Amino acid sequence: MSRIVRPYGDTTGDGMVQLSFTLPVPHDKRAEGAALQLAAKMGLDGAMLVHAKPIGDGYTFFVVYGASTHLVNLDEVKVVEKDYPHLSPKEVNDAIRERLGRKLCVVGACIGTDAHTVGIDAILNIKGVAGEKGLEYYRELRVVNLGAQIAVPDLVNRAVDEEADAVLVSQVVTQKDAHLHNTREMAAAFREALPPGRRPLLVVGGPRFDEGAATELGVDRIFTRGTTPSDVASYLVHRLVTSRENAA
Repeated sequence: MSRIVRPYGDTTGDGMVQLSFTLPVPHDKRAEGAALQLAAKMGLDGAMLVHAKPIGDGYTFFVVYGASTHLVNLDEVKVVEKDYPHLSPKEVNDAIRERLGRKLCVVGACIGTDAHTVGIDAILNIKGVAGEKGLEYYRELRVVNLGAQIAVPDLVNRAVDEEADAVLVSQVVTQKDAHLHNTREMAAAFREALPPGRRPLLVVGGPRFDEGAATELGVDRIFTRGTTPSDVASYLVHRLVTSRENAA
């Protein structure tokens, strides 16, 4: 099987893709020409403008359709592989109770000015997401959900007070890379506040994170779209229970 692939639109290998974007120009013929010029510079052959709509004073939203000139080598695609087994809630509870001997404490929050709690609530709240119950459902987890717009110093202080094993942070607001700045600030604050052996596991999540950027951002793990509570619970057991037990 070929490891070189092209996008699929109407027929296999035709390279057809659909793109949407906004230009800071009022909607007229010149704006439509500018959209097609941009599509060509992005590597689309024979680009067609299929949609154009004003979205405010001096802005236009476009959808273009054309053939991409680029190929993808699947052997060069880098992803973060799941390196731990997926556990059921019962398996998570049993592992913590039998191997840790106490409840595992998780502190969660949205930090900075981020007020979007849907992500953190989906993982922590008992109602959960996608048919799975959140971490509050797990008997051997003690969950402290601080909510939205939590200042980094307050998060650190609460994690210290709770003797947290793990800190989960959700970041949805990404304008001007706010999610990256906030994550780096949090990681630096924990490094300053606690020695390596006492720092909680730092886990961040959000739709615009790169899973491979954990080391760069100073955290232990990044979760992105499609993450479920059991994914997070399984990872916590892997890092905080199983791995430490094996290391000992």
